[in-house]
Amino acid sequence: RRVQELSKRAAKIHVGAVDPHIDNMLKVSMDGKKLGLDQRLINPMLPDDPGSKVNACVGNVMRIYREGSEQKLTQLIFSDMSRPKNGQEKECSVYDDIREKLLAQGVPESEIAFIHNADTEAKKKELFAKVRTGQVRVLLGSTQKMGAGTNCQDLLVAVHHLDVGWRPSDMTQRNGRIIRQGNRNKEVQIYQYVTEGTFDAY
Repeated sequence: RRVQELSKRAAKIHVGAVDPHIDNMLKVSMDGKKLGLDQRLINPMLPDDPGSKVNACVGNVMRIYREGSEQKLTQLIFSDMSRPKNGQEKECSVYDDIREKLLAQGVPESEIAFIHNADTEAKKKELFAKVRTGQVRVLLGSTQKMGAGTNCQDLLVAVHHLDVGWRPSDMTQRNGRIIRQGNRNKEVQIYQYVTEGTFDAY
């Protein structure tokens, strides 16, 4: 139903029936990306869909986390939308949701980190060192904050893309964190999550 609402909005915009200051294709595209990521980003009152790509990602992260426990293998999760809340936003945060779900399944809080909390070069360096040694095993971030200059590849075994960057170079940067000299894993896993019938494919 929500995808149909986006289609109706797009049709009205296409025929010029809407003031572009009120609604436009950029807004429709952003709402479409939100819907593809998690329906609660459109309406926080909606339920957590067990079949959402966020929940599929959590399932994969937990499986890989358990399989790599002995070697302390690490994973990156990329999402350019729905970043951690700073206490003032009311919108659902996919970052916080993933962390809570990982904690509920037994991942220690110290092993989950958000790149956004490393707000200085010194803190970033310290965080990357923890990922390289497996002290932090799941790191979440955006292309901008966790793309170029992120050197934490030593134990990386999986990268999860919850959304697709606007430019092909965004995806190259993301995958370059794991397909990188210095990674001790001969094989790595790259996951791209797509919600059928949404703007993900577009």
